[in-house]
Amino acid sequence: MPTRKRGRSSVRHTSKSRLQPVQRAVSAGGIVYRLTDGGAEFAICGRDSDGVWGLPKGTPNPGESLEQTAVREVSEETGLEVRLVDKIGVIEYWFSREGVRYHKWVHYYLMEAIGGDTSKHDVEYDRVEWVPAEVALKKLTFKNEVEAARQAKALLESKR
Repeated sequence: MPTRKRGRSSVRHTSKSRLQPVQRAVSAGGIVYRLTDGGAEFAICGRDSDGVWGLPKGTPNPGESLEQTAVREVSEETGLEVRLVDKIGVIEYWFSREGVRYHKWVHYYLMEAIGGDTSKHDVEYDRVEWVPAEVALKKLTFKNEVEAARQAKALLESKR
């Protein structure tokens, strides 16, 4: 899991975790925006079970490019049709699951919403909400996702 903004880090390196086998993992996702009279809004995804607010992302299917993965996963997880605009960057973090340590890289892209409906999101998240970009920066759970959203906001502002 990425590092949380508040409290202790979710990444703990105990002697036991250092002995676990390490696997690499790659995902791709996006920061989806729409422009309103009030400025840019971002689509963020929330889960009731753990209170996490995050950005949509997922794992590539065999033969799928990172860009194709990002568009597919974002569309599935948000219910929105999106157009890839630009690459934002890559975040990385470590987590453990079922006796394996993972070193994960997530490639994020700036995406414009061109259709769809957030009520049609898949079951990975309980809700998808449009919030002003500044609110998204405060509501997202993980620091590295906040930084990706901050970069997306700056990129949008530079294009104006």
